[in-house]
Amino acid sequence: MMVNLTTATRLGLNLSVFLGVSLLLYLGRSIFIPLVLGVLLATVLHPLARFLQRVAYLPRFFACVGAILVSLLLLLIITVALAISVSRTIEGLPKSEDEWKQQYREVQQNLSLLFPYGVERWLPPDPDQSNVYRAARDFFAGSKISDVLAALLARTSEYVWYVILILFITLFLLIEGSMLTEKVRAIFGPAEDIQNRVTAAVREMAEAIRTYLVWRTIINIILGIVLGAIYNAADLKYWYLWAILVILLSYVPYLGTIAAGIPPVLDAMLFVNPLMGLMILVIYSAIVTIEGYLIVPWIMGRSMDLNATTVILACLFWQELWGVAGLFLAMPIMSAIRVVCMQVEGWERWGQLLSSGPAQQMKLNNGETHYGGDQENKTLPSRGTSGGVAAGPSR
Repeated sequence: MMVNLTTATRLGLNLSVFLGVSLLLYLGRSIFIPLVLGVLLATVLHPLARFLQRVAYLPRFFACVGAILVSLLLLLIITVALAISVSRTIEGLPKSEDEWKQQYREVQQNLSLLFPYGVERWLPPDPDQSNVYRAARDFFAGSKISDVLAALLARTSEYVWYVILILFITLFLLIEGSMLTEKVRAIFGPAEDIQNRVTAAVREMAEAIRTYLVWRTIINIILGIVLGAIYNAADLKYWYLWAILVILLSYVPYLGTIAAGIPPVLDAMLFVNPLMGLMILVIYSAIVTIEGYLIVPWIMGRSMDLNATTVILACLFWQELWGVAGLFLAMPIMSAIRVVCMQVEGWERWGQLLSSGPAQQMKLNNGETHYGGDQENKTLPSRGTSGGVAAGPSR
């Protein structure tokens, strides 16, 4: 029986489905977050496991374990580097009352140079008359920072459990990846056209995610080394911690880059001099601009192919659902959604809405669907026809 639904009814149903899926993702975040991380990690490590299997002649199981160990070693290096940076930062804090007062006077003088009028009202020259000085000293020299560190250590066991769970999921996906892919193809029926679309979608998602994560990691490490050297040459007090933050936060587009640039600028303005802070701001802005508009497009091409509005809204949405993990997973997840939309007939315009390219006109010609625009034309077989299927926008 055919049911004719009004536009308002369809919008209501779609909104209900969206809210239901969002609620499911929020309530099941303890399951979905490790699963998504495992899928992403397996996608990145799959070529390495195949390399070990073919070149080193390792059995598939041991090749997958070897790839897991490589990722675990990289995670261990980052964790140790972050732990050393935090410990050195805490050790570098003033120890005596005189050191705290001397540090306060330096900060007050630098801020007075930057803001000549009004600073003494809320930051007086005498530390004993400053509420800001007493609050900062009580926090960093008292028990509050110790309580924060103790709380982080108390959650270490939870993080270790998450890492173990993710590594096991990754191992199973690496071992059974081909079989699972064939079963996913079988879910959508025996039609050759549909199976070709499923294959193309899986292949493009894997290629886009792998390209993004691998090159993003390499670029982040290079950024951390270059900026760390600049921070050290500028005599920043906590240059090593800011370099680590650049490596980690650059996985979050736009928002992470801004967040990683604020601490070194404040460090230079407060503990060196305002002019050095402005120089750090200019140098950091120039480097991340070159990285974002020249290096990344040249190396990654159109691997993500997401416009800036989609990226920002996706970061806000997934952060609301999954917290900090959602910020780091927003880009790969939205890229996968875009690929699915481009391969499902009737959803192509939603995929174009998410993509970074200009709007493309849909032209029908002898039952075939053509994608116009400034990109290379891609021809997809119409429903019911056989043959290959394009894997989305040209790279």
